[in-house]
Amino acid sequence: MKRFAIALSALTISATAIAIAPAAQAAIDFDELRRENLEKGAVDFDELRRENLDKGAVYEVLAKGVDFDELRRENLEKGAVDFDELRRENLDKGAVYAVLAKGVDFDELRRENLEKGAVDFDELRRENLDKGAIAAVSV
Repeated sequence: MKRFAIALSALTISATAIAIAPAAQAAIDFDELRRENLEKGAVDFDELRRENLDKGAVYEVLAKGVDFDELRRENLEKGAVDFDELRRENLDKGAVYAVLAKGVDFDELRRENLEKGAVDFDELRRENLDKGAIAAVSV
């Protein structure tokens, strides 16, 4: 979990560095990057799209349409979760109204999660600031 938190911090730092990069940098040539990726064996989505259009796949779906109610019934028959039923049960129990009336104390929930061993992102942030991680990136 700590590795995940460190990775998340590094990603945040990287995103920040990218966001504050000078505007004078050369613009990214996405066409060139795309060609390089295709040369490395990446999937050519344009080619796949053309193949599917040639097969008439898109037009068939558009012409036929999708019956989401029928798909939903099929999924329920296969044992999928019936969210409508769950919603009705919760409404019958008054769960929604109890939460609205009581309100949610997020600070209390946070403390409970920290007691259970959840990652303390505030502590990780302070540690990273103490290490000078942010300052090193922004220089």
